[in-house]
Amino acid sequence: MSGYDLTVGPVSAHLRRQALPFSVGLVTIFSFEAIDLYFIAQLGGAELAAVSFALPVIWLVYGIGIGLEAGVASCVSRAVGAREEQRARRLATDSAVLGVLVATALLLIGTPLIEPTFRLLGATDELLPIIRDYMEVWYFVAPLDMALWCILASIRARGNSLLESKIIIAAAGLNLVLDPIFIFGLFGFPRLEVAGAALATVVATGVMLAFTLWHLGRRLGVLASPLAPLATILDSWRHMLQIGIPAMATNAIVPLSSAIVVSLIAAYGVDAVAGYGIAMRIEPMALVPFYALSAVSSPFFGQNIGGGHFDRLREARRIVTRFCLVFGLLLALAASLAAPFIARWYTEDPAIVEMTTGYIWLVAWSWGAYGLVMSVNASFNGSGRPLPAVVLSSA
Repeated sequence: MSGYDLTVGPVSAHLRRQALPFSVGLVTIFSFEAIDLYFIAQLGGAELAAVSFALPVIWLVYGIGIGLEAGVASCVSRAVGAREEQRARRLATDSAVLGVLVATALLLIGTPLIEPTFRLLGATDELLPIIRDYMEVWYFVAPLDMALWCILASIRARGNSLLESKIIIAAAGLNLVLDPIFIFGLFGFPRLEVAGAALATVVATGVMLAFTLWHLGRRLGVLASPLAPLATILDSWRHMLQIGIPAMATNAIVPLSSAIVVSLIAAYGVDAVAGYGIAMRIEPMALVPFYALSAVSSPFFGQNIGGGHFDRLREARRIVTRFCLVFGLLLALAASLAAPFIARWYTEDPAIVEMTTGYIWLVAWSWGAYGLVMSVNASFNGSGRPLPAVVLSSA
């Protein structure tokens, strides 16, 4: 099945059915990232700090990809809601091609600028070679990721978050298997250390992208041929970027602010940066329900806007608000109690544990409100009105 019609049936049931499998997929991939950082931590504090420095840059690239993904989900869901099937296929395919082109440009620009970028963030001479080893490989993840995200967003726009979740879980599982092999040089492979962590992600993402292109293109028929008149492709890009560009700006705010935070924390030493890096891998795990609700809000609003079902939008807004605020308070309490134990799973270094715990104690109480903002932004994007989301995120 390629998707579900989100314009009919109980609103809460649709949101729950779409969000639950997507949550499982996100838990899997964020769990992998947490375990990935655990493997890197076994190499030493310098390696842990080096990868922590890389996080704001990685998130900035991901923010651009998520912006493109938001544009795809919005445009395809509205086309599906309006029963314009051929347009939905064309938008999905052309947007994936644009994602590859954008990410390739980032690779070509970012690679030669690794050293000046991370010096600006406060990286020391000791850490720069390790950061270069990691980022020179990681940048090749970006084109593969953006193509995969755009294609998966197009299937989520059809109401099929279960298939997306299965693909995400498979990619994370393959990555998890390859991680220790490449990092520590198991089974005859060379020991690549931090570069091995990045290479595992490249290989796993490439394999799952190839499978996804085959499955969605050949089996489900929800992709079009990438060969089309230039005017048709440009029209798809223009239509998608009306949502994608503001969404990129919205998603760039967090990594840019994180980069400023890292540069400030760097003044307190390597241990402080390492502690912040651990907290930054823990936080996404806590935010999984909000990420999932945000991800499914966009296609729900898009399909119902396309079909003109405005009463369903008001009901969805009430459900989302209630969930974010109530669950956010319960989550903050649980995270505050568990923070010291989670930090010690990575390291016994008291300075790193203190930094990680202090961050969670302060920030956890904002997660519910942050989840509500994410869902509202996704709703605006799905409705084809991205500018209010930019204003809300900038406030």
